[in-house]
Amino acid sequence: MSCIIPTLTKKLEVDSIIRDTIDKVLILRFGRASDPICLELDGILAKSAREVSKFAVVSLVDMDSDDIQVYVKYFDITLMPSTIFFFNAHHMKMDSGTADHTKWIGAFHKKQDFIDVVEVLKNILEYFSEYRFFSLLLWLEDKLLRLQRYK
Repeated sequence: MSCIIPTLTKKLEVDSIIRDTIDKVLILRFGRASDPICLELDGILAKSAREVSKFAVVSLVDMDSDDIQVYVKYFDITLMPSTIFFFNAHHMKMDSGTADHTKWIGAFHKKQDFIDVVEVLKNILEYFSEYRFFSLLLWLEDKLLRLQRYK
């Protein structure tokens, strides 16, 4: 069973979904509806959205929209599709076997591959939140980023 995934075309929509998605993994697929690889990934996301809905939110971001270009530049999206993960408004970085640890580039091969990645992220977040380390790590990351800005 597949479901319809919302498509975000305005910066304000992306801002609000990042800010308002609490205690769930947010998955944003940046791409174009006309690209065949994006359509392949969209099919996988649509088939998986219901299964991950208890712990994740999936949205598509239209890269052709002028208003979205600020995010395209910020996340350095040059290849499509690019999938970016967030948790409580914090960008999740992951090692997906490429040099870029800020996003997943390309389509997942199967529905289960996507579900596995989201479940691993969820399990890691649950582990850290159980012991209250996640908030501490986020606080430390924020402090380190602020220190780096002043160097």
